Amino acid sequence: MLIDPFGRHVTYLRVSVTDRCDLRCTYCMAEDMTFLPKRDLLTLEELDRICSAFVERGVKKLRITGGEPLVRRNVMQLFRALGRHLQSGALDELTLTTNANRLALFADELADIGVKRVNVSLDSLKPDRFRTITRTGDLDKVMEGIMAAKKAGIHVKINAVALAGQNEDELHEIVEWAHGEGFDVTFIETMPMGEVEEDRTDRYLPLSVLRERLEERWTLTDIPLTTGGPARYVRSAETGGRIGFITPLTHNFCEGCNRVRLTCTGTLYMCLGQEDAADLRAVMRSTDSNEALHAALDEAIARKPKGHDFIIDRGAPRFAVPRHMSVTGG
Repeated sequence: MLIDPFGRHVTYLRVSVTDRCDLRCTYCMAEDMTFLPKRDLLTLEELDRICSAFVERGVKKLRITGGEPLVRRNVMQLFRALGRHLQSGALDELTLTTNANRLALFADELADIGVKRVNVSLDSLKPDRFRTITRTGDLDKVMEGIMAAKKAGIHVKINAVALAGQNEDELHEIVEWAHGEGFDVTFIETMPMGEVEEDRTDRYLPLSVLRERLEERWTLTDIPLTTGGPARYVRSAETGGRIGFITPLTHNFCEGCNRVRLTCTGTLYMCLGQEDAADLRAVMRSTDSNEALHAALDEAIARKPKGHDFIIDRGAPRFAVPRHMSVTGG
């Protein structure tokens, strides 16, 4: 098992397979992003090798992320390779986070491999507003992907970033729509990562405020549900659906953190909000043996910090860490 200095077992690996995305969400990316050259990325075989090493060490959940993972060429080759760990029972869950732009193309194949859940990032149900937030997005195309996943038997969870002055007036509508389709919905506070054009201070909406607003419409009860991630869940008595809150600023979730993040270049971040990292690509490419790779995992997890230091206010820097969320993996 991989156990950090605070006794937390690392059982969840989030893997970015690309820093590229076919959307340009204003809170996530600069409009004129400079992406990594393809030669810097791990090959699909190398991603499989590192993921498998983590599975050997007790990781039970793998989440494939980006950027947008489905824009990575031949990415289904990686899903098929990792599916063997589901079949053997070594892995409990293989899943992904996606903007659903290309989900209609891959939903059936993902279901056949054993993917049972996907998280879909969706911040508005209004086509014009959706295009404004994403800069390029087509809501109809996203909805096509979501419904293709539902038809394939994949459970969909909607992730929405709560943005003051931008989508806060329709967050209750997102709940009603999601629960009507049988989807859970999770709200996320905007995080101070990477330099973007807009001022996150103006966009920051504490989820404690959002919950109070939702409770004006529905009866919300805390439930002990855990999906391996940082969300705290409630159930709506009126809709029967579940609502999650991810609160890296108002109430951080570090005490129970079981996660680490691998970038598409092989850099392992032990904490989303800290800069300390381990270069697994160099270790892996130095030898065909996994002995050095496992030693590097031990050394990295031994440095996992107690928590992050996110803060958003007008006296703080524009970003807590310089890398964009799309680089670390959503």
